[in-house]
Amino acid sequence: MSFEELFKQIIAFSNNLNKKQKIVIGVSIAIVILLISFLIVYNSASAKKYNNYAVLFENLKPKDAALIAQYLDKKQISYIIPQDGVIEVPKNKVQKLRIDIAAQGLPKSGNIGFELFDKNSFGATAFEEKIKYLRALEGELANTIESIDAVEEAKVNIALPKESVFVSKQIPPTASVMIKLKPNMILTPKQIKGIKYLVAAAVPKLKPENVKIIDQYGNLLGENDELTANNELLKTEMIYKKRLEKELENKIVSILAPVVGGSDKVVAKVNLDIDFSKVKSHATIYSPDNVVRSEQTLEEEKTGYGDKKVGGVPGAVSNIGPVQGLKSNQIKNKYSKSETTTNYEISTTIKDTIAPLAKIKRVTAAVVVDGHYKKDKNGKIVFVPLDKIEIANITNLVKNVIGFDSKRGDSVSVSSFQFNNVNNSNKSTVETVMGNIELYLGAFGNIIKYLILAIVLFIFYKKVIVPFSRKMLEVKPEEKVEKPKKVLEIEEEEEDTYDKIKELKEKVETQLGISSSVNEEELKYEVLLERITKMVEEKPQEVAKVLENLLKEEIEKGL
Repeated sequence: MSFEELFKQIIAFSNNLNKKQKIVIGVSIAIVILLISFLIVYNSASAKKYNNYAVLFENLKPKDAALIAQYLDKKQISYIIPQDGVIEVPKNKVQKLRIDIAAQGLPKSGNIGFELFDKNSFGATAFEEKIKYLRALEGELANTIESIDAVEEAKVNIALPKESVFVSKQIPPTASVMIKLKPNMILTPKQIKGIKYLVAAAVPKLKPENVKIIDQYGNLLGENDELTANNELLKTEMIYKKRLEKELENKIVSILAPVVGGSDKVVAKVNLDIDFSKVKSHATIYSPDNVVRSEQTLEEEKTGYGDKKVGGVPGAVSNIGPVQGLKSNQIKNKYSKSETTTNYEISTTIKDTIAPLAKIKRVTAAVVVDGHYKKDKNGKIVFVPLDKIEIANITNLVKNVIGFDSKRGDSVSVSSFQFNNVNNSNKSTVETVMGNIELYLGAFGNIIKYLILAIVLFIFYKKVIVPFSRKMLEVKPEEKVEKPKKVLEIEEEEEDTYDKIKELKEKVETQLGISSSVNEEELKYEVLLERITKMVEEKPQEVAKVLENLLKEEIEKGL
């Protein structure tokens, strides 16, 4: 299908519409175009506003940013500062301005490294070259240290003593590092140790223990003395404690905000009692269930008596031994012995237990929520605190959030007080609704916006375009038959009327004896004119529609 045929179809389609339909369709198309244009302009307004601006410098110190802004004002050059430390200027002036500003020696606070040797200086002495190398080395080390996340600015000073040929008189080099930390950030012991080794590795004969580091407050970092170690440990413990408390407070506010009507109507504070002590325990446990390790049994038995021995008072009688063959009436000796030894093995369990580094001993939470506001008989806004049931429900929610444990001695306090929200109570309904929408659906604003647009376009398509298309494209049965039928009827009626009038006129002329030639064209014109006049009087709307269609066909033929 060519463009010309498509254009003709569009014209023919529009010609079939009445005035009302054309107005409705035109207004609908205009509304859709305006909606789409509004969304496009709304989304790209901020981007187009400074679309022709580019970054001139970034990560600037406040002093350098002020000097550069002063220079741009002096040269009457427009610029913007989208965020701290960033200056943007028109794109077509970026390169030239960088050269001009560099010629002014800006920015000044940057650390200069080995770029000092980019220019050759003739006539420089060995001492000057040594100082220049030392400055370059200090600048490179400072730039490297500043790349650590917690460090905002660093300054390195290296002290190189004079070399001596005597070993006993040699003095080791030393270095000092001054670090400015970013807000709410600290250096870990590993990072401090890493900085020391970094500086020591860049300087010959420099040992890590000869590198001293301080922060912007003058606190010595990385020393192994007990006081420094305790201070660093205390800082770490306090930061950990505050972070846990803040997390619990945010959880309480987030869960109560939808209930009480917003985050501005609830305040929560949590205090944690944390035990940071390191506890190591060694226990030896003996089991009462004894196990037989070994058993020994000894038995002795002796039967009869031994031979008689010579004994008695010295003399002849006692020297004479027992007489053989004589029967003795004495009872024979018997000996029996039994001994049993059992050795038991004792079951022993040895436990080495290390307690967690941070153990929560007790949690206390205090929550203050706003109440209700009602109008009294005089129309004044009266504060109504929450009832006991609401307080109890909020208390249960808070307990579940913080992990309440009664054995641990945790406590939760919930109170209802009037907040200073008089201005908030005087807000209109629209402002209140918009505030609630922004509170609950703010994160999904863009998605909801496009979803609403899709729903509006879908409803417009279903309720406006589809019905109009069906109504305009369908052809009524009356219109199909009516036009050709009426034309045929007119032609037939014209022919009958013409024949009748012609016969009647000839008959009258014959009776009167008048012979004259009948002009058929004039007769047809008179009959047709009379018939059309009659039809116009009876059915003016149909005749007008027929004439309109005839004019349209003539126009199309002319095109």
